[in-house]
Amino acid sequence: MNPAEDYILSQKEPFKSMLLQLQVLIETTVPGVELKFKYRIPFYYLDGKPLCYLNVPKKKNYVDVGFWSAAHLTVHQDKMVTEGRKVMKSLRYANLEDLDAQVLVEVLMEAWQVNHKGFWK
Repeated sequence: MNPAEDYILSQKEPFKSMLLQLQVLIETTVPGVELKFKYRIPFYYLDGKPLCYLNVPKKKNYVDVGFWSAAHLTVHQDKMVTEGRKVMKSLRYANLEDLDAQVLVEVLMEAWQVNHKGFWK
């Protein structure tokens, strides 16, 4: 098992179920993504470039889906969290019921389209 999968499977519930659901949604929405373990968290890469990451911060009660090309994203800005970050934005889920698959898929589709633009605007 690779370290990214180990990270996902070693999480406590409900985070493990949420991460598994997110993994399925990401991998079925964006063909060719590769799950790697970077910066001690699961990171999805597309064509050698970071696309998004999955994180369960210690001492926090949520899962973060952070988008590398967030500076270029325009959809669902009202649902994105920046919380003290200058460029990075994420969708945040405290429980499985919070996970809106349509919103995630729409953000992933746009992230896929702008992934070649990089981190900064």
